Amino acid sequence: MKRLALLTVLVLAAATPSATAQAVHRPTQYVVSTTPGENLEGIAVTPGGTMYVTSVATGAVYRGTTHSSRLSLFLPAGSDGRTAATGIHLDRWGRVLVAGAGTSKLFLYDARGRLLGVRKASDGSFLNDFTIAGDAVYVTDSAHNQIWRAPLTRAGLGELEPWITRDQIKPTPYFLNGIVTDGRVLLVGEQGQDVTYRVDLRTKQVTVLDVPNGILSGDGYLLEGRRLYTVYNAGGGKYVTRLAILNDDLTAATLVADSGPGATGATPTTIARDHGRLLWVNSQLDIAPGTPPYTVTVVPGLR
Repeated sequence: MKRLALLTVLVLAAATPSATAQAVHRPTQYVVSTTPGENLEGIAVTPGGTMYVTSVATGAVYRGTTHSSRLSLFLPAGSDGRTAATGIHLDRWGRVLVAGAGTSKLFLYDARGRLLGVRKASDGSFLNDFTIAGDAVYVTDSAHNQIWRAPLTRAGLGELEPWITRDQIKPTPYFLNGIVTDGRVLLVGEQGQDVTYRVDLRTKQVTVLDVPNGILSGDGYLLEGRRLYTVYNAGGGKYVTRLAILNDDLTAATLVADSGPGATGATPTTIARDHGRLLWVNSQLDIAPGTPPYTVTVVPGLR
């Protein structure tokens, strides 16, 4: 316990923001929507502080800045056939990609919200989250429990193709969710069995991340160097962000800290970095459709 506590202190101290960053005013809560029936899910925050949040219930995408407490509508619910939305990320060209959940589609927009492309996986797919490595995007399918891949270049978004299917993953997955990459491997969350898979991008070899001192699985994943954050359902309505330190080849992880829990009924899903702090989405999925306002808040007790 002493070694774990010391490691926790060192990690948190290393991540402490500078005095300059602390001096900049930023709200601790953001109102994304006051429309009844929303259920927020995905989040992306740019280095400049632009925030995007999706709604899995309606497909709406909201946008704002981390310096203002209210977001506004960026992409209307249902537009372009996007009746649900989960993962959201920006590519190196500033374009916005949105996973369409049960629509089985992946959408690409420019910074003004103009549709650039739509790619469809097989019928019945649930495109949940995705990550970008090199010239491709890798997408988790929580229905078929496989990973899709599509080329992603300056020219646009290519077709989605199955990259790793369920039968190639052991132990057999039941709900693939969060996914991140360091450019060499994918780390993929599996909530049915509470494991994180490690997938080699070159060989497609799938192994289970070794976590000798606990459980590391979750919904939203965030990878920063060798620090891996996951939004973890601890049971009994308690959700925390869990921090683990990875070894050099990302084959093993040591749990070092948990955040404070989300508010009762908040059901945090995904996380994003906003300089010296973490933000998570209060989806209210456990009590869907929940009660407005639908919000994003600072992750308590963890940087």
